[in-house]
Amino acid sequence: MASNVLTLLWRLGLPNWITVGRLGLAIVLFVILSLPVSWGYAAGFVLFVIATGSDWVDGFLARRFGMVTVLGRILDPFVDKILICGTLVFLVADPRMHSRPELLQPWMVVVVLGRELLVTALRSWVEERGQDFSAQTAGKLKMVVQSVAGAAGLLFLAVGADTSPAWAWLYWVVVASVWAMVAVTVYSGIVYIWPMVRLAKAFLTAG
Repeated sequence: MASNVLTLLWRLGLPNWITVGRLGLAIVLFVILSLPVSWGYAAGFVLFVIATGSDWVDGFLARRFGMVTVLGRILDPFVDKILICGTLVFLVADPRMHSRPELLQPWMVVVVLGRELLVTALRSWVEERGQDFSAQTAGKLKMVVQSVAGAAGLLFLAVGADTSPAWAWLYWVVVASVWAMVAVTVYSGIVYIWPMVRLAKAFLTAG
């Protein structure tokens, strides 16, 4: 019985099932962060690390075993955006974070959200015209840096690093990671958007 279930999962596309599982983890994460419990950020940190780690796993399996699908190319970045953007919204809502100008600020989250929405819209427009819009190195780097910033922020709030001398180093990790996140997010947006602007001009000229 167990072997039959595993076979079915494999045929349906194991990487896609892992991506769906990551979406489920994101939902659980957001529910926990919404609860007035002392352990929320600690549990959120663990779930976030597992969820972001699964992104590497499903990508590896898809490439290694030739299981890259159209569904996966759409679903994977969508779930990544839900996980990252949702986590950043919860983080910036905490006064311990946004009350310090060097830490995560609302405008930083707006930059991330704006970039993701714009690139998603461009992806749809480009792929409708039969052009390739595969993930680039800049986009993958963005995901890594955003994941580090999200994990560092959750751990920062979980351990109370703003008032604990023993965790003072984590404060600077958060500072460095959130500013790096903004820089890489803007850079990756330019990398994706600029070629699309030229492509749009070509289509408009041809039309």
